[in-house]
Amino acid sequence: MLDPRRLRLLREFAHRGSIAAAADALGYTASAVSQQLVALEREAGLALLDRTARSATLTDAGRRLVEHAGVILTAIEAAESDLAAQSGTPSGKVVVTAYPTAAVALAPPVAHRLRRHKALTLKLRQAAQEESLDQVRSAEADIALVDDWSGIERASVSGGLSWQFLCHDPLVLVVPVGHPLVGKGPVRLSDLEDESWIMGLEGEQSRMALDRLLLGEGKNPHTRWEFEGLDTMITLVARGLGITVAPRMSVVDRHYHVDVCELVTRGGRDVYAVYRTASTQRPAVAVVLDLLVAAANKLN
Repeated sequence: MLDPRRLRLLREFAHRGSIAAAADALGYTASAVSQQLVALEREAGLALLDRTARSATLTDAGRRLVEHAGVILTAIEAAESDLAAQSGTPSGKVVVTAYPTAAVALAPPVAHRLRRHKALTLKLRQAAQEESLDQVRSAEADIALVDDWSGIERASVSGGLSWQFLCHDPLVLVVPVGHPLVGKGPVRLSDLEDESWIMGLEGEQSRMALDRLLLGEGKNPHTRWEFEGLDTMITLVARGLGITVAPRMSVVDRHYHVDVCELVTRGGRDVYAVYRTASTQRPAVAVVLDLLVAAANKLN
């Protein structure tokens, strides 16, 4: 009989491309993963990996079993979720991964409402987007909070994962308290003269969004300071060292001493909760998703 835990290791190997990467993602040693995959080959009665001294790749049988593994593991999770739903009481642990801004903005209202569910435990950790999605795929996490700057509506199901739209997080102009623009309505970036711009590093999503806005309005700032991380950028604005553009969520419920102005040219990101479809049959996961939707709605 095929061991589901070993099937999960095989699927992770297929996704990561190497035994070492799969082991690192799941918190095992490479030796342990290799031994478990050898045991899976004995269970299957076929060679699943073509090994050399330096690498390993899936055989045809291995690729076929990876396809079956996805179906099998989804069915197991659906069965477990269905049984959990029979109790009618949300219980157990729900693991959520999130990028830092979403974690800070959404964790307080979600945690506040979770207090009524005494048998439910929430574990929220921060992770980069691809890592978050990988953890949901491998069942290390139940929900991933991710952002999408493309402006294109995501399909509700993609790659075996469901995408739940939470909110649009618009870009706003962040200025020191008492700045002359505060309270004067939406701002055009092209009207800003002699300002010191605090920007993210090239390649960061917030920086690319700001560059698009500036290009669209024909604005080329004379002074550009580049820093990594929204926290650093907004802290510098609070100290009167310049202005920046940032997603509104990055200044929600934070103790920055700054003011915010709306922009004439709209832009921003969409925030999604991503999860394995079968997992929402678990009352605990369904409750946390509902609380995330409610918390995000209050930010709009």
